[in-house]
Amino acid sequence: MITTMNMVNITGPRDDIDRMAYEYLSHYDIHLVNALKELSGIETLKAYTSPDPYRPWTERIDELLSLIDEPLEVKDNTDSSLTFKEAKEIVDEVEDDLSEKKKENQGLMQQLNTAKFGYNEYKPFAGIDYPLEKILSMKHLKFRFGRFTTENYQIFKKYIDEMVPSVFIPSEEVEGYIYGVYFTTPEARQRVDALYYSLAWERIYVTEKEGTMKDIVTSYEKEIEELTEQKEKVQAEIFDLLHPNIEKLKQAKVSLLNLSEARQVRQYAAITRDEFAQKETRYLVLGWMSEEEANALENELEKEPNIEMYIEGDNDAHNFESPTKLKNNFFTKPFEMITKMYGVPNYREIDPTAIVAVTYSLFFGAMFGDLGQGFLLFLIGLVGYFSEKLSAAKLFVPVGLSSMFFGFVYGSFFGLEDVIPALWGSPMEQLSTIPFFGSLNTVFIVAVASGMFIILLTMVLNVYLRLKNGEKWEAILDKNGIAGLVFYGLIVGILVLYMSGQPIPALGLLVAILVLVLLLIAFKEPLIRLIENKKEANEDGIVMQLLTIFFETFETLLTYFSNTISFVRIGAFAIAHVAMMGVVLMFANIESGNPNWVVFVLGNLFVTGFEGLVIFIQVLRLEFYEIFSHFYSGDGIEFESIWNKK
Repeated sequence: MITTMNMVNITGPRDDIDRMAYEYLSHYDIHLVNALKELSGIETLKAYTSPDPYRPWTERIDELLSLIDEPLEVKDNTDSSLTFKEAKEIVDEVEDDLSEKKKENQGLMQQLNTAKFGYNEYKPFAGIDYPLEKILSMKHLKFRFGRFTTENYQIFKKYIDEMVPSVFIPSEEVEGYIYGVYFTTPEARQRVDALYYSLAWERIYVTEKEGTMKDIVTSYEKEIEELTEQKEKVQAEIFDLLHPNIEKLKQAKVSLLNLSEARQVRQYAAITRDEFAQKETRYLVLGWMSEEEANALENELEKEPNIEMYIEGDNDAHNFESPTKLKNNFFTKPFEMITKMYGVPNYREIDPTAIVAVTYSLFFGAMFGDLGQGFLLFLIGLVGYFSEKLSAAKLFVPVGLSSMFFGFVYGSFFGLEDVIPALWGSPMEQLSTIPFFGSLNTVFIVAVASGMFIILLTMVLNVYLRLKNGEKWEAILDKNGIAGLVFYGLIVGILVLYMSGQPIPALGLLVAILVLVLLLIAFKEPLIRLIENKKEANEDGIVMQLLTIFFETFETLLTYFSNTISFVRIGAFAIAHVAMMGVVLMFANIESGNPNWVVFVLGNLFVTGFEGLVIFIQVLRLEFYEIFSHFYSGDGIEFESIWNKK
């Protein structure tokens, strides 16, 4: 069913919009509309644009929590009743208490990083047992610190080391590289450099220090150890100061996150400009809510003297197109998916989900009548009630139950027809003799008859909806209106009498009525213009207009025929299901004394999956083309709560 909706107008002080949305509006589903767009004629309205004031504060809380490696996530049940002012006060207070220790910790971190950088710089050269300052002060020799890959170093030792005027002193091997330093004369420097670089030598510049490389590395190790101890001591002091405030900080973070989420209301709101004060003073929010929730929100806001709320009834909000919010029970709700595939009903229509739930289940069951396979579908459907990601599978519960029911009707259990007694019999074996057609499967006749009944029912629904929305001439003259109902109903009545062997009374009068009604349908548009005294310029000549009417009438007759015959597919797939299972049973040698149960099981699974998918699509076609097309447009706007948008 379609929920009754109300347009709500909420206004209050400009800077209070987030609090209002957080404390009140967030508890209700509301479909917001762009107030500036809907009220574009009012010049004093402006868009409500501003940066997020809450994000910097949540980032500061995260920074504080990261000081003691506290998880940044917050529990769902964390209290979030703080105001923006209270949350800021908590953050400021904690930061003030930690400011000195935080600065000390940051200074130690910088020193520690510098020490680690120096340690990593000199560690690969720790094997060079010669004072660095003496190497750097050499005047008659040139030197290069750097590294080879292990592979290139082996090539260097084998082919080049003894050929060049240089001395290479290796240090350590680290992660596939040989670190070291080579010495050469100033005269041979260019040639030696070229040879080294040909083996992908990577030169490394070292900072000037005193002592051997090993002494330098040892001094850095001691410095790192001392700084680490000091840092751990400071962090312990920070932990002692911060730990009692963790819950308060997380509570503040939850409140800030909720305020930030509530802030998204601003993108739909407008602000009013006070020309006397020359500034924007109040916000305006427009949105759609269910009638029940709108009244509840209005009652809550009565205690807020600065916030005003006005509810527009259905008649007051005629300039706005209401979104459609569907409300269905546990049985019909899974079928909303099918309704929305065609289109969301507009607010003036009826929700066809209940009709879909009944007809879809019956059609599917009639086509896929098997007790065992229907039970498999039922089990698949139950999974949807335990897994949110597979909630669409809930549809298979009613579909599976319907298949199980028709399994009893046909006497079929996993394709076996001698396990359970049939309430009616196999679709392939039930035959009926009718005039003109001769002997036909009864299931075909029942399928077409049920299709005729459903088409008539949808026409009645169309007439009801047209009259409800004030479209009386469409309700009378349309091919799916009263005229179409009379025409199709008479055709159905004549066929029933003929097929049952009964005499058709006043056949000439019935034919005359059929012709008259068909003419009314054909000339619907000119008749409506004539009745309503509307003059419409038409550039087409009379001949072209008559040709258009002729072909539209032919299309109408063809539509009636095709819609009716289309229901034959119910019987056709019921028979096809029996035939397909017959093939499975034949390959499984069920009638022999030694059946192949593997083939039997796999065959049933294949039929359940493959034919189930095909029938799912075929029933979908019946719903969309043979049922929806007679009364349903599906051109509505789906209700989308602002709190469900990501």
